[in-house]
Amino acid sequence: MDLGKRKTITISDVAREAGVSLMTVSRALSQPERVSAKTIEKINLVIDRLGFVPNPNARALAAGRTNVIGVLVPSISNNVFAEVLRGIYDVADGSNFQVQFANTRYSPDEEERIVRTFLNQKPAGMIVSGINQTGRTAAILREANCRIVQIMDLGDDPFDMMIGFSHYEAAKAATLHLIESGFSRLGLLAARLDPRTEKRIAAFKDTARSAGLLDEAKIITSPRTTSVRIGSMLAGELLEKAPDTDAVLCINDDLALGALFECQRRGVSVPEQIAICGFNDMEFSALAHPALTSVRTYREKMGTMAMQMLLSAIEGQEPENPVVDLGFEVIERESTGSARRSSSA
Repeated sequence: MDLGKRKTITISDVAREAGVSLMTVSRALSQPERVSAKTIEKINLVIDRLGFVPNPNARALAAGRTNVIGVLVPSISNNVFAEVLRGIYDVADGSNFQVQFANTRYSPDEEERIVRTFLNQKPAGMIVSGINQTGRTAAILREANCRIVQIMDLGDDPFDMMIGFSHYEAAKAATLHLIESGFSRLGLLAARLDPRTEKRIAAFKDTARSAGLLDEAKIITSPRTTSVRIGSMLAGELLEKAPDTDAVLCINDDLALGALFECQRRGVSVPEQIAICGFNDMEFSALAHPALTSVRTYREKMGTMAMQMLLSAIEGQEPENPVVDLGFEVIERESTGSARRSSSA
């Protein structure tokens, strides 16, 4: 790391060079009895090498944290995040901490504003959705004097801790399921084109292209908020534009249910004429008729584990694995079932 041109060495520089979290360095300086002797020795060596001079005023302010846990989610109407919040609150209810959550509405500017607001309140910790923050927001979070867990995704450079799954690999597995089930004229429906959706789209394209099955005309997207109604609309557009489509991957289950309704309205049989696969495996997916194949993700567990990791870290118990991959599972049901495969054999 070249710090020769920098006028001021920060605590973040020390944390980065020592390979520990920002909070660990802060605790080593203010509460060394809560940090192992080995870690303190490593931090002190970096401090001596970089010439870092702790700011006693900043340390005094840092000690005045509240019992608030700030939680940022991009939507409060999406059931995906409702389940994550349920897991967070289930753990928080048995603690001395108070959860305050805010809706960023998928807006990078709103996310930055809320992050600044939360940090001004000196929270004990924060849970932040996603890994695609703007440069400004990322810089603020890296300098934050509290523990942070990023959720809903995975990446190589967490601010502190992270728990999620690979959206790319999950969508790749769903696409492979359609291909391996005998479908060859693949379509895709997507709305609310946020970074996680873009990863799913990229996985679909890459996987279909590798199999020689990519047809860009069968990819129908909308920037509008995802819903069953939008799923119906996008499916209608797909069926008008590419009536030969024999399978469609929907970026979430709302779209998949809307696609199913649109097919039923048009008298298009599922899965005999077109197969449908959703994403997230919401409760209604198993109750639809025919039942919808979907990618199961572990949202409530994600919220539970994120809160447990955060509270343990606040208490000085560093996680054995600061990055946790919860994985996913393709749940095959009637909407991509054997009826279509047997007819094409």
